[in-house]
Amino acid sequence: MKGRAASCAAELGFVDARRAEASRIVDLMARGDIPERITHNDTKINNVMLDDVTGLGTHVIDLDTTMPGCALYDFGDMVRTSTANAAEDERDLTKVFSRKEYFEQLVRGYLGKAKFLNEAELANLAFSGRLITLTIGIRFLTDYLAGDVYFHTTCDDHNLVRARTQFKMVQSMEEQADEYEAIVRA
Repeated sequence: MKGRAASCAAELGFVDARRAEASRIVDLMARGDIPERITHNDTKINNVMLDDVTGLGTHVIDLDTTMPGCALYDFGDMVRTSTANAAEDERDLTKVFSRKEYFEQLVRGYLGKAKFLNEAELANLAFSGRLITLTIGIRFLTDYLAGDVYFHTTCDDHNLVRARTQFKMVQSMEEQADEYEAIVRA
């Protein structure tokens, strides 16, 4: 620890308040309710090549992360990166939120092809976006507390800013949780 804990007491409290939900998907997998599948494990938008003319996705790249995993983690990371309306390190948190219309299109596209999902996966699809966003926020916060040893930073509080942005996204998704669940059910 680098003596930074005092500067992020609110963020630590935010994480602690969500502790009970953090193992939901892992617990469902351990019970066999959610199967292990072959997954990409880094499904952010910049790992999709887009056609310059049509704007359609043509290839998925960065396949070195492909291995057995959870489809919900892949979907959750797509939610985290594609519904965010602001940069990952936006300091003005009033600009940070998850865009419902992007979530709706993501669900429509994903469920149009992912006919393999079972009921437990469908029931946790909207939750997966919140969980992965929280997880990435925790990773940024942990790196900040450790002295910025993993993620490249450009200033002393860069990882703390990133954590705050992710946590603001989580809060936005929580505020829209009923709407997001309805989108998945539709």
